Amino acid sequence: MGVMMPALSENPMNPVLGACPHDCPDTCSLVTQVKDGVAISVKGNPNHPLTDGVLCTKVSRYTERTYHPERLLYPMKRVGPKGPNAKFERVTWAQALADIGERLRTLSAIDPQAILPYSYAGTMGQVQGEAMASRFFNRLGASFLDRTICSSAGGTALAHTFGGKLGMRVEFFSEARLIVIWGSNSIGSNLHFWRLAMEAKRQGAKLVCIDPRRSETADKCDVHLALKPGTDAALAFAIMQQLITRDAQEHWLDHGYLAAHTLGWPELRDRALEWPPERAAEFCGLPVDQIIQLAEDYGRTRPAAIRLNYGVQRAHGGGNAVRAIACLPALIGAWRERSGGVLLSNSSRFSVNKQALQRPDLLGDRRPRTLNMSTIGNDLLRSTSAAFGPQVQALIVYNSNPVAVAPDSPKVVAGFAREDLFTVVLEHFQTDTADYADYVLPATTQLEHWDIHASYGHTDVLLNRPAIKPLGEAKTNTDIFRALAQEMGFMDPCFQEDDLSLCRQVFGESVDFELLLQQGFAHLEVPEAPFANGGFMTPSGRCEMASSSLAALGEDPLPQVLPNHEPASTQWPLAMISPPARNFLNSSFVNLKSLRDIEIEPKIEIHPQDAIHRQIETGQTVRVFNERGSYVCQAEVSTRARPGLVVGLGIWWRKLGREGSNVNELTSQALTDMGRAPTFYDCAVEVAKIEA
Repeated sequence: MGVMMPALSENPMNPVLGACPHDCPDTCSLVTQVKDGVAISVKGNPNHPLTDGVLCTKVSRYTERTYHPERLLYPMKRVGPKGPNAKFERVTWAQALADIGERLRTLSAIDPQAILPYSYAGTMGQVQGEAMASRFFNRLGASFLDRTICSSAGGTALAHTFGGKLGMRVEFFSEARLIVIWGSNSIGSNLHFWRLAMEAKRQGAKLVCIDPRRSETADKCDVHLALKPGTDAALAFAIMQQLITRDAQEHWLDHGYLAAHTLGWPELRDRALEWPPERAAEFCGLPVDQIIQLAEDYGRTRPAAIRLNYGVQRAHGGGNAVRAIACLPALIGAWRERSGGVLLSNSSRFSVNKQALQRPDLLGDRRPRTLNMSTIGNDLLRSTSAAFGPQVQALIVYNSNPVAVAPDSPKVVAGFAREDLFTVVLEHFQTDTADYADYVLPATTQLEHWDIHASYGHTDVLLNRPAIKPLGEAKTNTDIFRALAQEMGFMDPCFQEDDLSLCRQVFGESVDFELLLQQGFAHLEVPEAPFANGGFMTPSGRCEMASSSLAALGEDPLPQVLPNHEPASTQWPLAMISPPARNFLNSSFVNLKSLRDIEIEPKIEIHPQDAIHRQIETGQTVRVFNERGSYVCQAEVSTRARPGLVVGLGIWWRKLGREGSNVNELTSQALTDMGRAPTFYDCAVEVAKIEA
């Protein structure tokens, strides 16, 4: 069902300020040009210093997404079986809400924990994300969702080391003399940081990329270290070992900073000395000379900055790897300068008033169980038990596409295919997950609603104004949960608050809301060099190399090197990682033909050494498989993949891939060492050619 765009008159364009809602550290400020109620274009706001008028290829085509001919515009009810061939019929909002309300009332009368919300970062907005939705589920008493699928391992690691998700300010990377980009394809996933890195390079900075894949970012850096997946902690320790053993001659360590602003340095020093470059080289699959040179560059160069990203954390030892890397700046006193240190996330700088926004008080004395979104495949297949609680009998999915993005998708699909599972999906399009829904409810896009945004890549708050009216019968997430609350008989006044009121509540008096209304963004007051004099948010106020919080849990307080869950074996000899394709963002934008035409089709990169004895050539159809499943795609023989590694670029919708699957057919539900996060890049497979 297409979206009709009205004819345009000669009326002038009207610019509307907004914010990019997607899961990206850049959180760009947007300007939507509107004419006669139609969004004509979406561009970067030239007045926002970090956006600087520039958008990525994906978001610059946001009008194509909003007016897509397959946009969902009306409530739809499934008729017939679940799955990729499911049929839906249009119903009224009144019909849909009445039926959904009846099902939820019946389940909640027995045990509301049988109802589970499932959401993540389809929008990063504080209002259309977990505001009215959390109020609804708290009032209902539904099971909690542990939202772990992206960043919880790294975030937990930073909390144990710095006291929160904290780091250097991104704008000062442009002044660094050495930039280490660790676990990130910044050109595709952090464009505005990359522009700062290029500015630094033009001024003479050296850029180093650490990534198992020779990404587009690695191509542009001075040095690329193609380590084995899951070995980052060993590399960090080897850098430490060189800094320590050569300090007497080179004076690389900042002994004053270590003494005044760290906790556990003597113990970490002893552990690091166990990792000379030769040992790390064998473990990481790197030349010894590369490790030594990186340590020399890091020891000698000031200012030195590390842009750490979430690729590091997606293996068994991912949390410990983040902790080890996060300790490095303190060794050389990099924090003393505003353009030195490390940045993974600055989310903890934002004082979101979750008590007011999400209203946990609505729970009363109830303490529902928590289910991990990363193990949804297992949990949907579990029956009622004393340990687990009630079987999950209803799912409300919003801002996520779990059938495509959750690990171990054969089990995820089997769980969603249960005929006795009642599923409601709030969506823009008929995604893989929507194919298994009983009801699909049309949600607004970012151009059609109010929202307010923090960022994990910079320290600005952004406001999103609606640029156009909702298309068709689409409703905001907040309106849908307000309507469900009314249907359930929840009369609490908080369900009557409008979206603009919610926007004002998010940061309260800590942010000038009138300034947001005026210019679309506001800067937080953050020191230029936040840890120049210590001041970490840990219990000790120091960078906790030996974490007091981990010690209190009875765990090893020091970073450690942990082996992968799935090391290469005779049966499964190839490691596999599955970073996003450059023109997709998780599973968003996959259905935009203009972007999909750039990616062409699902593929896997394989090194020539691994391809030759499997008789695989570029363009051939291959089967990638392990004990969990099989994924059919096209092979690209390329040195972008290091030997022993295959790279499955994702995340394609299953229905748009060959044989109705995607790369998550192969990933596991095993979790990380901390943060209960998934291990997407800790996966062993085999690859075989499929004869024509």
